[in-house]
Parts: sequence; C-alpha cells; structure tokens
Amino acid sequence: MIQKWDGVAGKRVLITGGTSGIGLAAATELARRGGQVTLIARTESRAARAVRTIVDGSPKPVSVDVLFGDLASQASIRRLADEALAKYPRIEVLINNAGAIYRQRRLSPDGLELTWAVNHLATFLLTTVLLDRLKESAPARIITTSSDAHKSARIPFDDLQAEGGWAGMGFRRYGETKLANVLFTVELARQLQGTGVTANCFHPGFVASGFNRNNGPLMRVGMMLSRPFARSSRKGAQTLVWLADSQEAGAFNGGYFFDERRVAPAAGGQDAAAARRLWQVSEQQTRVA
Repeated sequence: MIQKWDGVAGKRVLITGGTSGIGLAAATELARRGGQVTLIARTESRAARAVRTIVDGSPKPVSVDVLFGDLASQASIRRLADEALAKYPRIEVLINNAGAIYRQRRLSPDGLELTWAVNHLATFLLTTVLLDRLKESAPARIITTSSDAHKSARIPFDDLQAEGGWAGMGFRRYGETKLANVLFTVELARQLQGTGVTANCFHPGFVASGFNRNNGPLMRVGMMLSRPFARSSRKGAQTLVWLADSQEAGAFNGGYFFDERRVAPAAGGQDAAAARRLWQVSEQQTRVA
C-alpha cells in the first residue's frame, strides 16, 4: 500500500551530514520544497556556512534549524536526540547521511573503531532513540545513505573492532559499514511493518564532494584526479530528495535505491539472518535494550 504523503512541505526533516556534499545539496532542496530542515552539525562554523547556503539557495524564505553533536560519541548522540525530542513534537523524516573513511585505525570516545562508530553505530543509535517519535508522527520516513562499496564486503562479526591489522583496510572498512547500513535498513523495515514508518537506503553514485579529503595528500590527489568522472553533489542527492519527498517512494520499505529506482543490493545485503544478528550486536555496542 502506498503511503499517503503530500511531500516534505511543513514536515520536520532531521539530517546528519547535512553541512556539505550531498547532504547539503539535499537539505537545500528539501528546504526549498518547504521542509522544516534541521541540520545535525558538529561545529558552529560549518553549520553557519551550510545555513547560508540553504537560505541563499531558495527564492523564498525557508525553515532551517541546527542541532549540535559529535556522531563519534554515543553520549553526544543521546544528548542531541534528547534535545530533538524536547524541541520537536513531530519528526516525519530522519536522514542518516553522515559518513567517513579513515586512512589509519582510530578509536571513538567510546573505544570503538571510528569508521564503524560513525558510519553504522551513530545511525543505529540516533534512529532507535528517535524511533518512537517517528512512529507517533506517522506517516514518516527513515532514509540512510549507503554505497555500492557494500557489494564486496561482509560483516566481520568475529572482529568488529578491526584489531586484526589495518594495512590497506580504509576502503575495505568503509565497505563493511556501508553493508551494515543496508542490513540495518532491512531489519529496521521488518520491525516497522504496519507502523506507518518506512526505512530505505540508497547509493548516491560517485560524487565530487569533500568526502575523503581529510586523509592526507595522497587521498586528496586521488579525489582531485577522479573529479572529472564524478557526478555533482546535487545529482548525488537526487535519490535522497526523491525518497524523502515523493509520493511514489512511500510504496517501498526496506529497499536499496540508485537513481530513483529500486535495485537489488549484493547478496550480503539480503541476508535477513545477518541483519538480525547485526541488530543484536548493535544493541550491545550502544547499550540499547
């Protein structure tokens, strides 16, 4: 059954990773369409620049708010989620877009491998803390940015901390977290059946943005050389905007999308047993019962 949905106009939209790249492009377009956009930002300077971009990108007044938090820290995520719950009586759209890749193995403030903490556990924790409010606000939508990088990955349940060696692991680890995004969506969608809330994820394509430029000169040069072959942030955000705004997208729950079409993820992203196991492990790692 297609979800009754008249677009994002007048609806509260929370987005992580909305201060740059495809997140900023999506936030700008959703605000232009009348969404009450809340950026989840790490610093005031980045938030201020993003707000200016969003305001300047619309010919009419737009609604933009900001919440601050560090997605590497579970305590910070809980604080910003509590602030969102206190501030917004309704949350109709949650967009989990923040992501990172690290050249060297690093740990989060909670002692967890940082790529896993930011790309997967932050998404899991923020969503589960806000889930009751989203259900109360139904119809509502949860959208998570994944990647084609999931196709060559598997979830290393025996080494989630990536302690078995890091040489050459940066992109591999990123792929593991993107597979986790797909499996998270699969299990979340199963749990949401009949609630009026849907969960979907998407691949934005290879996008020319600031992603991966914080990993040293070699990575920056690589991104610069590949830029002519990349799509724009606006193009990369197109499917995200469609999933948030369109009536048509309400027919889907648990899907993986590319260029506004539902496509099949890799076999590892269709493993329901792995999705349930990942959910249980994520509950343990975030102390969510």
